[in-house]
Amino acid sequence: MTKRILIAGGGTAGWLTACYLARRLGADLPGGASIQLVESQEIGILGVGEGTFPTIRRTLATIGIDEADLIRRCDATFKQGALFRHWRAAPGAPGPDHYAHPFQLPNAEHGLELLPYWLLGLAGDMGWDAAANPQKLAADASRAPKLPSHPKYVGPLNYAFHFDAVALAGLLREHGVRSGVAHFSDTISEVLLDTDGAIAGVQTERHGVLTADLYIDCTGFRAQLIGRALGVPLRSCRDTLFCDRALATQIPYARPDEPIASYTISTAQSAGWIWDIGLSRRRGVGHVYSSAHMDDDAAERVLRDYLGAAGPDGDIRRLRFEAGYRETNWVRNCVAIGLSSGFFEPLEATGIALVEVAAGLVANLFPWGGDQATAARQFNANMLHRFERVRDFIKLHYCLSQRRDSTFWQDNVAAASIPDSLAELLDRWRFRPPTEFDIDPRIDIFPQASWQYVLYGMGWKTDLSAQAGMFRFHDDARRAFAEVQRQARFAIQGLPSNRDLVEHALAHRFAGDVARAPSA
Repeated sequence: MTKRILIAGGGTAGWLTACYLARRLGADLPGGASIQLVESQEIGILGVGEGTFPTIRRTLATIGIDEADLIRRCDATFKQGALFRHWRAAPGAPGPDHYAHPFQLPNAEHGLELLPYWLLGLAGDMGWDAAANPQKLAADASRAPKLPSHPKYVGPLNYAFHFDAVALAGLLREHGVRSGVAHFSDTISEVLLDTDGAIAGVQTERHGVLTADLYIDCTGFRAQLIGRALGVPLRSCRDTLFCDRALATQIPYARPDEPIASYTISTAQSAGWIWDIGLSRRRGVGHVYSSAHMDDDAAERVLRDYLGAAGPDGDIRRLRFEAGYRETNWVRNCVAIGLSSGFFEPLEATGIALVEVAAGLVANLFPWGGDQATAARQFNANMLHRFERVRDFIKLHYCLSQRRDSTFWQDNVAAASIPDSLAELLDRWRFRPPTEFDIDPRIDIFPQASWQYVLYGMGWKTDLSAQAGMFRFHDDARRAFAEVQRQARFAIQGLPSNRDLVEHALAHRFAGDVARAPSA
């Protein structure tokens, strides 16, 4: 008997999930799953974050989206990490005013781990982000991560994308329908429950009652199924992560050939931070802040000051959210994915990454034999670990700051605001750097390298003096650090700019992309 899946809600989360499950569960095959998606045109798409993590390349390739189509249709550009300005110290303070979290893993020449040698000072005063691999310096120069001749989703430097979230949802919708997803444009007026408290169906305004074996809640912050109907509570992180408001706007480039940043640029402010994302035809800029530390009017002034000449006349969208997550996201026959399952803030683009993880888990744990309870237990345990670790990773950016210029930063470094799990990690890293024994690559979204980039970018000191005598490969380490700089110079000279590669994709295709006429 055919297994039926109903996804409630569209947007990036709904359609990414639908397309991925259609591909993995054979929606176009006679014995595959039946997938339906119902979305209301009256409910807009929340496009707070337009950044992704490198896993998006594998996800889109699995779905079958051409890389050039993504760039052409979604105003997309190449992202090689995040650049953090004024997080470590306030503007004008002595010392570094920025650091990067590049996506590239640290070089390991002949198996030699470079981080201990950097901590011992063998790379001079160069930051770990630039000493570890060539990506930071290449991204500083607004270089692309690959050449036009490289195949789709492949390049010498690790990368993700920036894109227009509304356009991506539209592209995924078209692909999903072609892949066998039944699309209903309708509004869910009621969620029906059976006597056991499971979902019996959803009442829609025009298509009547829609039923399924598994319901996936992608209704965003409304959490219409998991929250309103099933009553699963949201665990607030307000005591740890203070930001709960965002102001978002779009501005054009000053000139058509203006360089496109290869980072998501994050500039810390007195009560939050400003994101700056370069798409091919515009920039997306927004101010994320804590309403407990700054009122809305002051937050808008901060954003308009950042925008400068482009600021006074631009429309600004106001968004409210609460940092938190559901400790249980698969209840009976309902799974929450996307904002309905949890959200922290746009920092580090964790929202879409968690959608990818959840969709992958559903595909792998899908209860073909009806064993929903077994699948739910494993799904919930995996997602809970990821939510807790992502919370700690985001808090890491705040709690190590040397800023004391506002109550926001003072509150962020207070011990009471640091989760015990993060405090334990920091205690371990006083005398040794993060390793695979701290971060599980099978479960954690961010690898140990990501923790290292943020930890040392924020000025954390790991004292290796007691074990310094055990490190014997000083000359090899110096040569390895010099090789990183050589590779960086080579990348800057040999790679096109981000804008040039985007323009190539707009006019041509990458090797391996489907040869199809460009969409209008």
